[in-house]
Amino acid sequence: MLILVRHGESTGNASRRLVGRLDLPLTERGEREATALHGVLGDVARVVSSPLVRARQTAAALAPGLTVEVDDRWIEMDYGEHDGEVLADVPLDVWRRWRSDPQFAAAGGESLDAVVERVAAACEELFVGPDGEARSDDRHVVVVSHVTPIKAAVVWALGAGPAAVWRLYLATGSVTRLGWRGEPVVHSFNEVGRAASA
Repeated sequence: MLILVRHGESTGNASRRLVGRLDLPLTERGEREATALHGVLGDVARVVSSPLVRARQTAAALAPGLTVEVDDRWIEMDYGEHDGEVLADVPLDVWRRWRSDPQFAAAGGESLDAVVERVAAACEELFVGPDGEARSDDRHVVVVSHVTPIKAAVVWALGAGPAAVWRLYLATGSVTRLGWRGEPVVHSFNEVGRAASA
């Protein structure tokens, strides 16, 4: 099972900002969300994390004692010149372009297509061995990432187009589970526990 965890609430999330590559820490609420995940993920074999501190802090809290592997492919989308902007201040025409054109990238940023491509490659690597067969290890791989890469992984599993990303809501500190039955299968999406309402 591939278990995808969105990091706990960061200072950027709390201030309602568009947070891509800004390297912001967890809030106290985010720390509680991360800690609440410990023990509810089952038998964890590996923990992989985005390089950003909010993801690494979450990974360390949910799997104490395990080495956290950093994989740059799980980093958040680069929003370019809009990174760090208050959500309400991002121009409406920019939101429209992001939603209507998966190849659109804001100045200095990354397109949704690019995110979907890098995440699909990471998922394939985690699920499928070099011989093309699904990995047989029953122990879980946990990936701690961000809203856009996790939604991109779900899009990959469903075989949907990139635009489906915009139709999914994903809370901080949430869990999404993907399995493999000859092809990827979504077992759950956006599971939230007691920490989400704390």
